[in-house]
Amino acid sequence: VTGNPGIDALRWISAQPPSPQLRELLRGESMRTIVVTAHRRENFGEPLESICLALRDLVQRYPSGLRIVYPVHRNPNVWGPVHQLLADVPNVVLRPPLDYVPMLQLMQRAYIVITDSGGIQEEAAGLGVPALVLRDVTERPEGVATGALRIVGTDRARIVGEASKLLDDASE
Repeated sequence: VTGNPGIDALRWISAQPPSPQLRELLRGESMRTIVVTAHRRENFGEPLESICLALRDLVQRYPSGLRIVYPVHRNPNVWGPVHQLLADVPNVVLRPPLDYVPMLQLMQRAYIVITDSGGIQEEAAGLGVPALVLRDVTERPEGVATGALRIVGTDRARIVGEASKLLDDASE
């Protein structure tokens, strides 16, 4: 018998009470939350700018019902551009990376996850949260095959379009 210890940990953490970090992030908020991670080297530069502009477009399209939480990687190629493009945008919460437990607990409460991380793709699928993949290919094709993941790349219009489908139509 084999299993996946990452999914085992995910299930255990999902059953735990909210961590203090999570309580601080969610204080009094009732908006739908999108959790974002984007830090892969191939997304530095223009692709990351496109991702950030798409996130800006999303909160402008849904001004009173959507919040984006983006734990930003400390790499200056990520931290700088993300803060330059999103720091002043209402309903976008930029913060340093979260510890493992609060990150999974945040994802568990998310409406959508938008990520370029392979591990986050697997965890989102394990939590039953739809994920948009900010890459052209994924090493998790089973997630795409089941519909848990959608590959959207870094095109601004495509990210906004696919996220809007999920936000506008619960059957998506």
